[in-house]
This record gives sequence, structure tokens and C-alpha cells, in this order.
Amino acid sequence: MLFDVLIVVAAFGGGLVAAVAGFGIGSLLTPALAWQIDARLAVAAVSIPHVIGTALRFRLLGGRIDRRVLWSFGVMSAAGGLVGALLQARTSTPALMLLFGGLLLFTAAAELTGLGRRMRFGGLLAWTAGAASGLLGGLVGNQGGIRSAALLGVELPKQAFVATATAVALMVDAARVPVYLWSLGRSLVPLAGVIALAAAGVVAGTLFGNRVLERIPEQSFRRTVAKLLAVLGAAMAVQGMRP
Repeated sequence: MLFDVLIVVAAFGGGLVAAVAGFGIGSLLTPALAWQIDARLAVAAVSIPHVIGTALRFRLLGGRIDRRVLWSFGVMSAAGGLVGALLQARTSTPALMLLFGGLLLFTAAAELTGLGRRMRFGGLLAWTAGAASGLLGGLVGNQGGIRSAALLGVELPKQAFVATATAVALMVDAARVPVYLWSLGRSLVPLAGVIALAAAGVVAGTLFGNRVLERIPEQSFRRTVAKLLAVLGAAMAVQGMRP
């Protein structure tokens, strides 16, 4: 019972944060599930409520997508995510978690101190950032945070930022979810009830978070994302330092 409550709360929180910052479902749900099940199986299980919540977010914000960023950064992120998902089962993740956390903390600090304003990119750099973020996210099973961190390097209004991050997330999910289902599908069947609870929590959190996004002033949006990235980065760094 306690585990079910934890999953619903984590799913609701993940859906809420993702609706505001473009990431959060995997960041909160994966550690919650990993409390009771194998970490790699948790990554695969979370991919199902993740794609449901992401599809709903896309439905709410789809018209705000920046197509230029989507077809440069997004395509390469999806390709990197597929490669990362294929390699994930063979890769030891503690060092990657530490690297992941460090990158998020650096990005958050850069945005909060103003350094990030000098680090905007486009063109080839957007393609490279997309591929790198997708690959690393696929390896650790948590792509949203590094994707939003990379997208801070692009000048986008808040709703275009979240909508574009969401469209990229759908592309990544389309690439990685079949891989997870193919490799771990049978192991996911006994978890159907937990996955359904998580999906319900994510949907509720997404609907609530969409209202929160509308109330965040445009001028403070990027700092809000940076603070959320700092929290995630610290959590990932601590996780990576565990024996």
C-alpha cells in the first residue's frame, strides 16, 4: 500500500514538473519504482506512463512547437536516445549518473548566474547537443533533464520551450519504448497494476501543471527551469556517488 501511494505521488509530481519544465516524469518515477524493482526494469516500466503523459502534454501545447529546433535538435536527440536505449542494458550507470548530475548542475548555475546568456547555440551545435543529450539520457534512462538543460541554450518563449521539449520527448519515446518492450516486455506484465497507477498519476499531474505553467511569468521561466535542473542534478550526483 505504501509503495502504491509513493508511485501515485511521484507520478503526479513528475507530471506537474514536466508540464512546467519539459522533464520530470522519469526523474521522479524511476527512483520510486527502483525502490522495489530492478533499476533497469524500472526504466522500462516508466517509459509507458512517460509516453502517455508526454502525449497528453503534446495535445495541450502542440501548436506552440518551434519546428526549426524540433527538426535539428529533436531528430538527433531521438537518434541518440535509440542508441542509448540499445546500450543501456550493457552499461554500468553510476559514473554516468555522476556525469549527468554534474552537467545539470553546471547548466543550472550558468543560467542562474547569467553565463548561460553567452552560451546560446544553433545550427551544428544544436544537432550535436541533441545527439549528446539523447545518448546520455538513453544510457541512464532519464532524458528529460539533460534535454531541457540543452534547450536552455536556445532562445524560446516558455510555452514553445515546453512544447518543443515535449515533441522531442515523443520522438525519443517512439525510438526507445519498442526497444524496452522487446527486451523486457515479459518482465513488465506483472507490473501492469503499478504502471496503470503511475499513468493515472502522471495524467492528473500534467493537467494541473499545465495550469501552473500559464501562471509563471515569462521573465522568470528560465530561472524556474534552472532551479528544477539544479535539484535534479544534485539528486543524480548523489546517486552516482553511492557505492
